[in-house]
Amino acid sequence: MKNKLSLYLDLIRWDRPAGWLLLLWPSLSALWVAAGGFPGWHLVLVFVLGTILMRSAGCCLNDVADRDFDKHVKRTAQRPVTAGKVSVREALWLGAVLALLAFGLVLTTNPVAVAWSFAALAVAIIYPYAKRFFAMPQAVLGVAFSFGIPMAFAAVRGEVPALAWGLLIGNLFWVLAYDTEYAMVDRDDDLRIGMKTSAITLGSWDVAAVTSFYVMQLLIWTVLLVERLAPWAWFLALVVATAQVVWHHRLIHDRTREGCFKAFRLNHWLGFTLFAGIVAGYALR
Repeated sequence: MKNKLSLYLDLIRWDRPAGWLLLLWPSLSALWVAAGGFPGWHLVLVFVLGTILMRSAGCCLNDVADRDFDKHVKRTAQRPVTAGKVSVREALWLGAVLALLAFGLVLTTNPVAVAWSFAALAVAIIYPYAKRFFAMPQAVLGVAFSFGIPMAFAAVRGEVPALAWGLLIGNLFWVLAYDTEYAMVDRDDDLRIGMKTSAITLGSWDVAAVTSFYVMQLLIWTVLLVERLAPWAWFLALVVATAQVVWHHRLIHDRTREGCFKAFRLNHWLGFTLFAGIVAGYALR
């Protein structure tokens, strides 16, 4: 049982929190914007726990969907499902239990949030298979990883206004940036097995595109948020975020596997920076 628990924890990437942090910061940012400040501990706990649970469930589904591809990729060949240490049935059952727990948390909010949670689940299920058909599957992931934003507005306001969709579009560019960095790590393996990724589609434009995606996210969120926050707090966060973008550009410039993976893993700090700017912006407005 101890060994099996260890394998399950490995399956849901328990020791790699960067994945759920990438989901968490935009969701918490949206909660603060929707509420015009602190949204209350209930919703904070729902979204923190729900994010961790759904990211873990997503890992289970993703590993099942990609098991025949992952064995040909250096970075993923030893994942529990791919290596045969956890069965497909076990992984799907674990994912289903985690998703149901997350749904139980959503049930404590309101009917609008509950309704939108089904759309969020549908996008999460579609993504693992998008890599087989779409030239830019990272765009599908961008929608999946940004769905905490409309969910947050639904939970706070009982509706999803245009502002929520604008923030989602901005966040989608951020996901395109960091997941393209991620795809750059595996580009040689993905080319060999016929997987479709943004890194392959963009080709020699990959570094310029990633930088542009970052800029678009910062620009869109600034346009949408600057008048709602204490301006100096947001612009301070923007300066720190821009410095991180410059650093990421340097990390991926030579397209080394190590540099691109490091850039991807550190993206959650950019998300935290913008969240901190929003929290401070409302507190000091």
